[in-house]
Amino acid sequence: MTNSPLEDIEAAALQLASSDRAKLAERLLISLEEDDEILASWVEEAERRGEAYERGETEAIDFDEAIAQARARITNRRVA
Repeated sequence: MTNSPLEDIEAAALQLASSDRAKLAERLLISLEEDDEILASWVEEAERRGEAYERGETEAIDFDEAIAQARARITNRRVA
């Protein structure tokens, strides 16, 4: 039976010197914190947009229309 990539990485990491394992652990933890910061930023933006919508400062459009507009913008950029 073959190991999963995660198991291979774990086995290799455990072969490292303790100082290198500590550095690796720190880098992995920082990467998780960055993900949390990105998620927090998206949540903040979604809340800001929702509040603007509730105040009548912006309008909502249908999902299909939003996709059509995005595709049109992409096509126009390719042509330009």
